[in-house]
Amino acid sequence: MHNIPIGENFPESFNVVIEIPAHSRNKYEFDEGLGTIKLDRVNYAAMAHPYDYGFIPQTRSEDGDHLDAMLFGTTVFPGCVVEARPIALLNKVDDGEVDKMVLCVPVEDIKSGHITSLDDINDHIPIEIAHFFERYKELKHKTVEIVGWEDAAAAKAEVRRAYEAEQARN
Repeated sequence: MHNIPIGENFPESFNVVIEIPAHSRNKYEFDEGLGTIKLDRVNYAAMAHPYDYGFIPQTRSEDGDHLDAMLFGTTVFPGCVVEARPIALLNKVDDGEVDKMVLCVPVEDIKSGHITSLDDINDHIPIEIAHFFERYKELKHKTVEIVGWEDAAAAKAEVRRAYEAEQARN
């Protein structure tokens, strides 16, 4: 996983490594020490991830992890690499830490070829995603505050910033 490139066309498109498939209650995470995806926990709440969730390789977020990504439009499996196009950026505060997540769609999916922004998807989808993140840690007595959504340009800028942060570490 350490050798997976960010992608030739970033930030217009980039690779996403899926950790958690849509509809799963299992919380898988990439373990950098082991170099593989492992089960972190089963979610406390009876809520499943609404869409595929993972990270953008060769990036580093403010929280020290890879930049998070949620892939809308398909369901794959943990460890799968998908070339994706950003459509929005979700800003949240997770248990006191700034946490950003890029919402994206697969490049190689004809059904999502027209999707370039939140305006191109059902209004319910960003609400569903925000609701999931606001609630999924409640039974652990942890809070997640949704700060808001930004556009595709902000998502691309955050991918570039996170890529540069990872390059500075190496």
